Amino acid sequence: MKRLISGVVTSLLCTTCYAHDGAVSFNAAATSDYRYRGISQTRLRPALQGGVDWADSASGVYAGAWASTIRWTRDAGGGGGAELDLYAGRRGALASGVTYDAGVLGYAYPSNGLQPSADTLELYGQLGYGPATVKYSHALTNLFGFAESRHSDYLDAAVNRELGAGWTLNLHAGRQRVRGHAAASYTDWKAGVTKDLGLVTVALSYVGTNAGKAAYASPANGKFTGRDALVLTVARTF
Repeated sequence: MKRLISGVVTSLLCTTCYAHDGAVSFNAAATSDYRYRGISQTRLRPALQGGVDWADSASGVYAGAWASTIRWTRDAGGGGGAELDLYAGRRGALASGVTYDAGVLGYAYPSNGLQPSADTLELYGQLGYGPATVKYSHALTNLFGFAESRHSDYLDAAVNRELGAGWTLNLHAGRQRVRGHAAASYTDWKAGVTKDLGLVTVALSYVGTNAGKAAYASPANGKFTGRDALVLTVARTF
């Protein structure tokens, strides 16, 4: 699995070799609860996160890596305490103000030891118009440790509208389909605001899901990891 994720990402990164002009940026964040597709990855506890991005403005090609502390792999009986995401793709504009973004994303969970492995590889494609986007993600491997779940998918829509004075409205809704595991499929949503304070950006959002409590109860303490909650994140890009 790790070899597959590494191979696909490396192949896509090779498409950037012809581009000589690019910008590198770094990001770091602290969040009260790392939610991914509405489900807590940290057993409803805080997380530290950070990443690096490279982008070529002329070609639209980009690549990056991002990491976060997590708890769920250890809670599930495996090991490790981190998630590492590797991604690469291309974005640009189509006719009539429509934008696109397509690429590959590998989720690696070092030393997770789960069977099947938690490591996951997805392809994604996104269309945007103004502040609105629609994105589709398709798993080429088992999804986050679910057995026989290859070809699971996630469809989501989002609106991020600037309100002025550094404020942005954030709305999101998505549907996770876990192939072969109907009880684990669910819908998630988010409503929140982001404020650019110059040195840092602060985001406050209300996150929720209709996920099955049995499917997403933490093995460590039985708490429902998809429950509604307020999530506070402080981030900086430099």
